[in-house]
Amino acid sequence: MPYDPPPEIASLSITKIGELIEARKLPPVESWNPERTGDSKMRINSDGSWMHEGAPITRQAMVRAFSSILRRDAKGGYFLVTPYEKLRIEVADTPFIAVDVTSQGEGADRILAFRLNTDDLVVAGPDNAITISEENDEPVPYLHVRSGLNARISRAVFYELADMAISEHENEDNEIIGLWSSGAFFAFEGNA
Repeated sequence: MPYDPPPEIASLSITKIGELIEARKLPPVESWNPERTGDSKMRINSDGSWMHEGAPITRQAMVRAFSSILRRDAKGGYFLVTPYEKLRIEVADTPFIAVDVTSQGEGADRILAFRLNTDDLVVAGPDNAITISEENDEPVPYLHVRSGLNARISRAVFYELADMAISEHENEDNEIIGLWSSGAFFAFEGNA
């Protein structure tokens, strides 16, 4: 069954987002250990663009298909894995970019859902943490997607999150600026 990308995330309820996430069954790449290995001659750039032999992969359906068989090993290497082969893929920063966010609720009842550049949907929570690193004295936000794979949160999306966090901080007089999602609190400062 082909995968249809979801409509704009802002038009979806959190319930519908959960249904779409559940409906997208990913291959069990963690259980595949093929003997045949090699290099895919592919790269994921820091802007989230996928390249093959230096040329961009422009078909979004192909990017979605490849992203569904992506795995990260214990040493931090990235691979495209099928039952028959395991091919190394170079990743500049992270394999995904969080390009959109929607929020439902407030405070500890808030739920944050993200849309990735691959059209995957991820709800932040205990299993999908938001973390902040620093790069050149600037905050760099990430979202855990699955099995050691992360998405870098785009600058525009991070600004949306920061606005929500600052507004909530002012209203609730919290000591730490951050946001709740799915019962987990994510600090936006000091968690690098």
